[in-house]
Amino acid sequence: MNYSLLYDLLVILLLSVGVTLLFNRIKLPSIIGFLVTGMLAGPYALGLVKLPAKVDNVAEMGVIMLMFTIGLEFSVQSLGRIKRAVFLGGTLQVGLTVAAVAVLGVAAGNTFSSSVFWGFLLSLSSTAIVLRLMQERMEVESVHGQIVLAILLFQDLAVVPMMLLIPLLSGQASGNPALALVLMGAKILGVVAVVGLGVRYLMPKVLLAVARTRSRELFLLTIIGTCLGVAVLTQQAGLSLALGAFLAGLIISESEYSYEAVSSVLPFREVFASFFFVSIGMLFDVHVLLAHPVEIVLLTVGVILLKMLLTPVATAFLRAPVNEVLLTGMALAQVGEFAFVLSRAGLQAGLIKPDSYQIFLAISVLTMCATPGVLALARPVVGWVMRLPWPLELEQRLHVSPKPPTPALAVEAPPLTDHLVVVGYGLNGRNLVRAAKFAHLPHIILEADADKVHRGLKRGERIIYGDVTHEHVLEHLGVARARVVVVAISDPSASLRAVAAIRRLNPLVCILVRSLYVYERKSLYHVGATEVIAQEQETSMEVLAHVLARFLVPLADIEEVIGELRHGSHAMLRPHSLSSAAWSSIHVGLSGAEVATVPVEADPHTCLAGEQLSEVELRRLGLCLLGIRRAGAMLESITTDTEIELHDTLYVFGKPDKVKQLMGKIQVMEAA
Repeated sequence: MNYSLLYDLLVILLLSVGVTLLFNRIKLPSIIGFLVTGMLAGPYALGLVKLPAKVDNVAEMGVIMLMFTIGLEFSVQSLGRIKRAVFLGGTLQVGLTVAAVAVLGVAAGNTFSSSVFWGFLLSLSSTAIVLRLMQERMEVESVHGQIVLAILLFQDLAVVPMMLLIPLLSGQASGNPALALVLMGAKILGVVAVVGLGVRYLMPKVLLAVARTRSRELFLLTIIGTCLGVAVLTQQAGLSLALGAFLAGLIISESEYSYEAVSSVLPFREVFASFFFVSIGMLFDVHVLLAHPVEIVLLTVGVILLKMLLTPVATAFLRAPVNEVLLTGMALAQVGEFAFVLSRAGLQAGLIKPDSYQIFLAISVLTMCATPGVLALARPVVGWVMRLPWPLELEQRLHVSPKPPTPALAVEAPPLTDHLVVVGYGLNGRNLVRAAKFAHLPHIILEADADKVHRGLKRGERIIYGDVTHEHVLEHLGVARARVVVVAISDPSASLRAVAAIRRLNPLVCILVRSLYVYERKSLYHVGATEVIAQEQETSMEVLAHVLARFLVPLADIEEVIGELRHGSHAMLRPHSLSSAAWSSIHVGLSGAEVATVPVEADPHTCLAGEQLSEVELRRLGLCLLGIRRAGAMLESITTDTEIELHDTLYVFGKPDKVKQLMGKIQVMEAA
C-alpha cells in the first residue's frame, strides 16, 4: 500500500461521512449514500480517486465479508427450514426472469448468448440493500420477508453456475461443452464434500483449541483465515470467491462459536462493504445518463416493472397469500450487487459491449436508489390492489386449503359463537391453543403458512388458511360472534392492519395483540386493540422481578415497582410470573444453610398472623429469625412476645429442608 492509495481511501472515507449524513437526514439508506459517494469521487465526475483499480481490490474484500457473514448468520438447519422457498421459488424466479429477458433481447435483435447473459444480470437482486431495509422495517420475519430471504440466497448461489456458463455463452470454452458442465458439477460436489468434512470433523476441533487459549486476537485470525482460505480454495477450483466465503461462514455457523464470530467480523464487513458500494458508484458514468436520460429512465422503469410482474408469478407456487406474493415482487425489483461482478466477467468475454455496460450500470444504480421508495410504497400499493376483485378470486383458485380426512357421512360443524380466534400458529399461537383445549374453550386458528395449516389439519386442529386482513376470511372465522381475538404474528404492519379489520367487523370484541417492541403499542391501540403485550417490556419486567428477588426485596415491593413502571402506559397491568412460593424460594446459600424470606399472606384466622413468636417455635425447627419487615420497614425491637401480623415478611436462617417445612406449614394453613 502506498501514499496514493492511502490518499484515495482518506478521500472516500471523508466524502462518505458527509454524503451519508446528508442521506440519513432525508431518510435514505446509507448504501445509496455510498453509491453516490462513488459517483462523485470517481473518474467520471470529480476525479478525486487516483487509483480506482486498487480501490476495487479493497472493495472485493467487501463481497467476501458480505457473503461470509451471510453464511455465519445462516446454517444448514435454516436452509432446511426454507429449502422449498429457496429451491422452488428461487429457481422459478431466476428461470422466468432469464427466459423473459432472453426472449425480449432476441426480439430486439440481440444474439441469443447476449440476451441470456442480460437475463442473468437482471435476474439478480440486491441482498445487502433489501435485507438491510427489511430489517429496519421489521419485515424479515414476515411471510414475504422469509420468501425474499430464500430467493436472495438462491440468487447468491446461482451466481456461481452463471459465472461458469459465461465461457460457454461467449464461445471461449475449449473442448466439449457438456464435458465442461459435468466438470463444473464435479467441482461443486467436491467443494460441498470439503465443506461437509470441515463442518463435522475439522472446524469444531480447531475452534475448540483456539477458544481454550482465550485469545481474542487468535480467534479473529482463525475466523478470517478460514474465510479467506476457503474462498481461495473455491477460486482455485474455478468457482467464485463469494461462494467460498459463504461456505466458510456456513462451516463456522454449525459450531457454538458462530455468534462470537459474527460479532468479531461484523465491523470488517461494514467497512469493506462500504468500499464495495463506493467502487460500484465509481463505475457509473454520469455522462451516459446525461446523454441518454429518457432511454435509461424508461429502461429502469421497465426493469422494475418486469421484476415486479415475474417474481410474483414465480412465488405463487409457494402457496403464500397473494398480498405477500405481491410484496415479494416489489421487494426484489432491483438489480443486485453480484450482477456487477457478473457484468465485469461478461464485458471481458465480449457478451456485453462497453456502451451497453455503462447503460447497465446506470440502470442498476438507479434501481438500487429507487428501492427505498418502492418498499415505502409497497404496502399502500398492495393494499389498493387487494381491494380489487381479481386478487381474491386468484387466491381462492391457487391456494385452496387442504381439508382433513373426514368420514363419508360427517356433518359440518356448527358455526362458533362466543369463541376464541387465534391469528398465527407459531409458538405463541400453539401454546394458546393448548391452553384453550385444556380449558375446553371453543376456538379456531388462522394461519397464512399453508404448510402449517396442512400439519395442523392432520392433527385435527380447527385451522384455516388465509390473510387476516381479508373480510371474507374474518367472516369465516366468526369474528363478529367471537369473544376474544388474539393476534400473535411477527409482522408489525400486518398486525396493525389485522386489528383495524377485526375492529370494523366487531366493535365489542376483545383484541389482544402480541408486539415485539414497546413503541408499537401506540399505533395498535389507536386502531382498536384492547390490550397490547409488548415482548420487550414483559421480558424486562421478568428480569427486574428476579433480580430484586435475588436481593431479598419483598414481593409486595417488587409488585409496587413494576406497577410504577407500568403506570401511565397502555400495557396490561399484570403481575410478574413469580408466585409467593417461587419468590420465597429464591435465596442466598451459605454453607448448607440459607437466608430465606417467608411472606405472611393469607387470612388472619388460618395462618401465622396473630401468633406470637414464642408460639411459632422457630428454634424447634432449627431456624433462626433474623428480622421482620413490616409496612416497608424492619422492626427495631423483636422479643418472644412480638406478634406476627398479616403481610409481614420473616427473614429466617437455617437449612433448606427446615425452611421448606416452615413454608409447608404456612401453605397448609392457607389451604385449610
